[in-house]
Amino acid sequence: MTTSSSLWQPFTLGNVELPHRLALAPLTRSRANPDGTPGELAAEYYGQRASLGLIITEGTQPSEDGQGYLNTPGIYTPEHIEGWRKIADTVHAGGGALFIQLMHVGRMSHPDNTPHHRRPVSPSAISAEQDMFTPMGPQKTPVPRELSAHDIQATIAGFRHAAASAIAAGADGVEIHSANGYLLHQFLSPNSNHRTDEFGGSVESRSRFVVAVARAVAEEIGADRTGIRISPAFPLGGINEGDPVDVRTQYRHLVGELATLKLAYLHVHHLGDDELLRSFRDTWPAALLVVRYGRDREQIADDIDAGLADIAPLGRFALANPDIVQRLRTGAPLNELDPGTLYGGGAAGYTDYPALAHA
Repeated sequence: MTTSSSLWQPFTLGNVELPHRLALAPLTRSRANPDGTPGELAAEYYGQRASLGLIITEGTQPSEDGQGYLNTPGIYTPEHIEGWRKIADTVHAGGGALFIQLMHVGRMSHPDNTPHHRRPVSPSAISAEQDMFTPMGPQKTPVPRELSAHDIQATIAGFRHAAASAIAAGADGVEIHSANGYLLHQFLSPNSNHRTDEFGGSVESRSRFVVAVARAVAEEIGADRTGIRISPAFPLGGINEGDPVDVRTQYRHLVGELATLKLAYLHVHHLGDDELLRSFRDTWPAALLVVRYGRDREQIADDIDAGLADIAPLGRFALANPDIVQRLRTGAPLNELDPGTLYGGGAAGYTDYPALAHA
């Protein structure tokens, strides 16, 4: 064994019992059908990794407006539900629990990538100024349409419907994506949210939409089936949340508000402010998941050992090693990741990474 014994302790997360402290982090793979139904290989892909226990899926749009990238899955139509049901059944057969990540990208989109070809939406009409891969090649993200008060309520209702659809598909829960420069993160950041109504301006107002989405989802499917992901100070998608003092103020307020909802977990995409992370640990009443960039296999359990996390989700390690749990338990070597097959395509770089028995 090459990692801390703390990884192998069982854990109760919301309404599921987990065999250890590892999980599959959400990873965009861009292999869904054009209508957003998960592709035929998706059940095999997630089933191969079911030994990770908690399987958090790739970002999945809760509505047509939520799509940003080509061939990402949805969870808002009957066809989507049927596609995800096959995945849930396969993950459950392998002993895992499935949480579908609900990802509304907001302004991180392009009309050429969506089924309706409308302008993307955001808290304010401010472009992310990012390059977006489209069928016509790379294009700049356009200036989005500012969500009206009615649009905001409809978007919240869309998250509620998507969460119900995930449970109808057999998922054990959902993770709300409030990180990485997407819609909820856009509401939190002062450089992407210039609103003057109840959803913009102060720290409290910028947090209001995120809390409202989380409350709606928890009311719909149960707080014990609801997780949420944040990424304080993450500059992805043109986001700039200000200096460290501003970031701490924003996220301490947000996490305090979310803590009152008694959600199953808080998932932190952590950039290194351990003082802020410690404040989350002190505030958050349930499970804390922490992902850091650049960890080697010997560092996976560091945050758990330090009392800063309960679960350590794995991204690229798990992508390239369907049997990563067995490899970590036994000290076996790891497959190398092929970056060229991360997004789009078929089985190559998706379901064909060898397990130990076939290596």
